[in-house]
Amino acid sequence: MAWQTEEFGASHEGIVGAVLADGSEPKPVYLDTGSGGEGHQTSEWWAYTGRWGRPKAAGHRAACACGWRGQTYPIDWDQLEPGDGRLDDLDVADAYDDWADHIDTVSRQTVPLPDDLTETLTRLRKQLARLTDQAPVAALRAVGELERLARAVGHEAACATEADELSPKPSARASASARTLSARCCSATSCTARTTHGTSFTEPSRRVLLRFPERVRQRALACTR
Repeated sequence: MAWQTEEFGASHEGIVGAVLADGSEPKPVYLDTGSGGEGHQTSEWWAYTGRWGRPKAAGHRAACACGWRGQTYPIDWDQLEPGDGRLDDLDVADAYDDWADHIDTVSRQTVPLPDDLTETLTRLRKQLARLTDQAPVAALRAVGELERLARAVGHEAACATEADELSPKPSARASASARTLSARCCSATSCTARTTHGTSFTEPSRRVLLRFPERVRQRALACTR
């Protein structure tokens, strides 16, 4: 089971990884689902039981997609015999807490938002939630307006970020944050889907729109023209 935050997504996805007796981290193992699909790889601790030619984990720790690793905690296999189906009994709360602390550290190192803007975004989120309950078509129109605003501002911010990177002494951390933000903004400006009526929606709002009956979708499309 992986952990993610809304802010960082897959870039800081966390899992409970395995640690071998010598302190090293085993290679990912391939899981064959047996359904004719391609299967998938995992590095989660429960895959390393010592069976089927796989190494046996001596400990577990939080592992983040960015490369960060947490403290190692021992695994008592006497209490977790795989044949008894009790792998879920392992307490991974400490590993999760370590990953959560890591996310807090990452969040503090990112560019902070001004307090007044944070308050505005919080109020906007609440207003949109109420509007979704009271007038979902109006909420869709509001989302469309916000997406157009985000694309316009995101493009300008991405260009300004690239210009800032040409300054004489950008810090390594600032440069990395700038590249990440620029990539996100550029991605947001290009991720649009064209409806059959010619109105441009980004992918998230298009998925929301498709949940409504045809009559409601037609009204929403008319509102955004």
